[in-house]
Amino acid sequence: MQKISVLLFLVWVCFLFYAGIALFTSGFLLTRLELTNHSSCQEPPGPGPLPWRSQGEPGACWMASRFSRVVLVLIDALRFDFAQPQRSHVPGEPSVSLPFLGKLGFLQRILESQPHHARLYQSKADPPTTTMQRLKALTTGSLPTFIDAGSNFASYAIVEDNLIKQLSSAGRRVVFMGDDTWKDLFPGAFSQAFFFSSFNVRDLHTVDNGIMEHLYPTMDTGEWDVLIAHFLGVDHCGHKHGPHHPEMAKKLSQMDQVIQGIVERLGNDTLLVVIGDHGMTKSGDHGGDSELETSAALFLYSPTALFLRPPPQEPEVVPQISLVPTLALLLGLPIPFGNIGEVMAELFSVVEDSQPHSSALGQATALYLNAQQVFRFLHTYSAAAQDLQVKEFHRLNNLFSKASADYLRLLQSPQGAEAALQTVITELQEFLRGVRAMCIESWARFSLSFLLLHLLAAGIPITTPGPFTVPWQAVSAWALMAAQTFYSTGHQPVFPTIHWHAAFVGFPEGHGSSTWLPALLVGANTFASHLLFAVGCPLLLLWPFLCESQGSQKRRQPHGNEAEARAGPEEEEAAPLMEMRLRDAPHHFNVALLQLGLKYLFVLGIQILACALAASILRRHLMVWKVFAPKFIFEALGFIVSSVGLFLGLALVMRVDGAVSSWFQQLVLAQQR
Repeated sequence: MQKISVLLFLVWVCFLFYAGIALFTSGFLLTRLELTNHSSCQEPPGPGPLPWRSQGEPGACWMASRFSRVVLVLIDALRFDFAQPQRSHVPGEPSVSLPFLGKLGFLQRILESQPHHARLYQSKADPPTTTMQRLKALTTGSLPTFIDAGSNFASYAIVEDNLIKQLSSAGRRVVFMGDDTWKDLFPGAFSQAFFFSSFNVRDLHTVDNGIMEHLYPTMDTGEWDVLIAHFLGVDHCGHKHGPHHPEMAKKLSQMDQVIQGIVERLGNDTLLVVIGDHGMTKSGDHGGDSELETSAALFLYSPTALFLRPPPQEPEVVPQISLVPTLALLLGLPIPFGNIGEVMAELFSVVEDSQPHSSALGQATALYLNAQQVFRFLHTYSAAAQDLQVKEFHRLNNLFSKASADYLRLLQSPQGAEAALQTVITELQEFLRGVRAMCIESWARFSLSFLLLHLLAAGIPITTPGPFTVPWQAVSAWALMAAQTFYSTGHQPVFPTIHWHAAFVGFPEGHGSSTWLPALLVGANTFASHLLFAVGCPLLLLWPFLCESQGSQKRRQPHGNEAEARAGPEEEEAAPLMEMRLRDAPHHFNVALLQLGLKYLFVLGIQILACALAASILRRHLMVWKVFAPKFIFEALGFIVSSVGLFLGLALVMRVDGAVSSWFQQLVLAQQR
């Protein structure tokens, strides 16, 4: 067998594994078809007429705007308990003193002094809790794909309908300042922008100070309709020091002062939104689905009254994507086409009117428009992709038809129907929440096609006889040593434990705008054990010679000098010639390389297959996005890195073998002369 044949055959085997990984990923991990449809004021959100409140008002779209301006302050990694008001100390209970508690005192004072103007929510983010996926969800109202976590290094323009595109289409002036991730997600969408590099997690102040340099002057000019400020200091402080460090207290206090300065400059027609895109773990990391990572703060404030009722005792928990349809309708914009979020209904109560009926009708109207838009998206999506659950889809379709008919019937006789309106509100909310649950369920289904390709790959004969056979124990131990080294060097197959600091080894000042180099450094740090052991795998060809040498020593050792005397010259001459057998049978050497490569790929493939089976069996488990899906992703990436390293190692050994063969032939010719 020729060397090129060995490499080509191994390439074909790897292709089977790669295809299996790709098919399983597309069937198991949260994936969906991204539609490019866009909502517009010229088209209704769905079947049926527009509500009566949406017609006859200047500048009205689906619903008349309540605010003409919005200030969106995105504090990266603003965990909910960072903003949660601190209750007075109860006698007899130990006081809790943590650096991050009670540092947003201005928010707490507003919540206490103006309960009808401000409200704090607990915003629940969908995993993965990486910044790019959260920004996509916060602007499109859709669910991020889990596999997109790898795109957090290099973001691409959002093709789906989103709030930024709707604002631009409506002629609104959008000014942005902060994290430069927005530049890649929304190229050319801002009337004015001040971007700052976001990747240097050791830098706590450059981005925040840059924003504050432009924030207040921009607000004072009035040449904006939507102002977005994305602060990074809290997130970077978490990565560098963790949430329990005194630096976190300083950062939160700084953010509190920023919010106070913004509130002092707000007009009556302006809404302030302060939100965290995700939380952080006790170590300051994020990316998974733990309670601390998915729990973020959402604070709303307006100089005019927003809420009809005072806040509840415990802050309400709302899905993070609910902000998208809420902001769209409050600004008089169409809800983005692919949104599956539910409007925050209490923001659409008629505060000026004390009649409960008017308040309920305002909430029902917003929910009805939201439900129409989601219903339209579902039907468009189901026509383009066949991955929605048919039975649940029909149930939700019937639920929407009933709620829509009840709402339109109430519009004909609106007086004295508060109880009926509450029923309609409940039906519409049930429909919207059912759609979100169905989408999560449908976009996380398991595909059996992966198993077929793995069975094909596993069925390849790898027991080719030869004099240089490496035993299965040695190959398995080598693969297990690679896994053991991965863990012993402090790595774990979950996103929050990735060693991000590796990106700055040799680059203490950061990388500027480059994302590929830090991604390469982090990847090399994470999968170094896979690469090194794969490159060194061909060294296992020495295993038979090592075993034979040890066996010879054991046979000679018990007999001492007498045995050495009986060994004679034949055995002494045989020992140094063991490695030279490679030269006596070069075709056997190539077969041995093929056999070793197939065995190593088979062991790695078994590991991936085990992860895939565990993930598929437990795909409805609460830990799927925290443990099983990340484990599969790490194993899949580890297999790809290992296969590439194996090819490099085999190519290097073949190159050395070719050089040694040439030297050996010259040596034989010289001896013959």
